[in-house]
Amino acid sequence: MNGPVAEIRTAVRRFLDEVRPDAVTVAVSGGADSLALACTVAGLMPGASAVIVDHQLQPGSAEVALRAARQCADFGLVSRVEAVEVSGPGGPEAAARKARYAALRPASGVVLLGHTLDDQAETVLLGLGRGSGPRSIAGMRSYDPPWGRPLLGVTRAMTRAFCVEQGIEVWEDPHNADPAFTRVRLRSEVLPLLEDVLQGGVASSLARTAAQLREDCDALDSLASAFSGDCCAVDDIAELPVALRRRVLRSWLKDEGVPELSDSHLRRVDALVSEWRGQGGVWLPGGFVVRRAHGRLAVEPES
Repeated sequence: MNGPVAEIRTAVRRFLDEVRPDAVTVAVSGGADSLALACTVAGLMPGASAVIVDHQLQPGSAEVALRAARQCADFGLVSRVEAVEVSGPGGPEAAARKARYAALRPASGVVLLGHTLDDQAETVLLGLGRGSGPRSIAGMRSYDPPWGRPLLGVTRAMTRAFCVEQGIEVWEDPHNADPAFTRVRLRSEVLPLLEDVLQGGVASSLARTAAQLREDCDALDSLASAFSGDCCAVDDIAELPVALRRRVLRSWLKDEGVPELSDSHLRRVDALVSEWRGQGGVWLPGGFVVRRAHGRLAVEPES
């Protein structure tokens, strides 16, 4: 059986061989997952860099970020710290995620994130609990340009073992033990209970389920993109299977500039086709409304 260094090195090399990016940046928090990834990338990609995002949400965050930057420099990565302001709707987790991804987005190349198999399992459970539809349950993609996740098949325990074996000092984020955060309770309460009740293997099973759903979603998306009818004409789309029709509608709405479509948004728009009773318009994020008139759908700014 491969040890942690060999397993993680194999996972990262496989990703790099498949994607062949022009430039690689590693997003580093100072935790075991991102440090194991950074250390491995440094040995495989000379010239790679690291970015450490300081969310400025905890006392001493600047010192934590600088320490992570020094560790990455010791690995051989060109490193920098990006301080961000966290604000906006959706709660602190969503606001921090938005600020982080904005700071990490590169001008070119790929940004590697240290998400593991355990993170994937938590994402699937969140999607299930929120009823967010198959796209959410399908979890994270290993490559979703410009984001790369080479460690989605590697457990969190393996990244920790890597850091122990390599003598890498790991920062433990206090937020990762705070039950105020939903993911923390999933990690510390829900998943261990499922592992106990179902006698192990739950995280791997959830990750496999996500992979299967992504394959199905990709196939349906491909069929929807091949639709040659008028996506605004009710008669053209009414006879499509519901899974295809909603994908056609989703593509149309995104092309019209509607942001952040959820499964519930799509179901309400689809009801204008499949459950038409003369109802009024459907209000969507971004200040848009979809209406049906004379057998056609139209999206327009909310008046």
